[in-house]
Amino acid sequence: MPLADYERSEFEAEGKTRTILRRGTGPAVIVIAEMPGITPKVVEFADRVVALGCTAVLPHLFGDVGREAGGAYIFSSIVPACVSREFAVLATGRTTPVTTWLRALAAAEHERCGGPGVGAVGMCFTGGFALGMAVDDRLVAPVLSQPSRPFPLGAARKKDAGVSAEDLAAVKAREGLCVLGLRFSNDRLSPGERFETLRAELGDSFVGVEIDSSPGNPHGIPSGAHSVLTEHLVDEPGHPTRDALDQVLDLFRERLLR
Repeated sequence: MPLADYERSEFEAEGKTRTILRRGTGPAVIVIAEMPGITPKVVEFADRVVALGCTAVLPHLFGDVGREAGGAYIFSSIVPACVSREFAVLATGRTTPVTTWLRALAAAEHERCGGPGVGAVGMCFTGGFALGMAVDDRLVAPVLSQPSRPFPLGAARKKDAGVSAEDLAAVKAREGLCVLGLRFSNDRLSPGERFETLRAELGDSFVGVEIDSSPGNPHGIPSGAHSVLTEHLVDEPGHPTRDALDQVLDLFRERLLR
């Protein structure tokens, strides 16, 4: 079982208690699962964080822990999230309310694990959560993997950064912060317009990695590829998804293990 070595506990903040899975030693990295939840592929990524020398912390926000991804399961996880006020899937210019809870988790894990700060990676639906968490100086290594919220229905949502203007200004004001973003070039769920906004707003503080998934691309990446670090990762040296994974791990190494 991929989760056999993970400790489970409960964390309460903002009047909400959720299950936390934790493994490893060293500075904390909050791994915020994509839809439909903490799948085996998400755990594989967390295991790489552990092997790096960090503590992987996985909050259970939706879905069934350890269950394989699949069409019907993904749909059954998305529907409740879409109607939840905590996730605000369509709202523009707004930081998701659950981000406040995640900030509290990051602060508690920093106190627990020590180190220069905390890392965080959001994926797909949660991709932008790490940006909202970066208003806290303790978050020193934010990664936005295929950020898809708000759902890109219409021009305004496609270019929305996924956080409030106030939070975006707070992130912009931080000196020396590196925000790493990942997406496939043909991914409609994580539109290029969103990365354009992040580049315009954050300047050199944003590093956007866009992997070619156009028809006929040299690596044969399907045009519908979406999950850079999990489902569509090709773990082979020289493959662009492996290069993106290595870039994420290098960020954690440089910012957390120095």
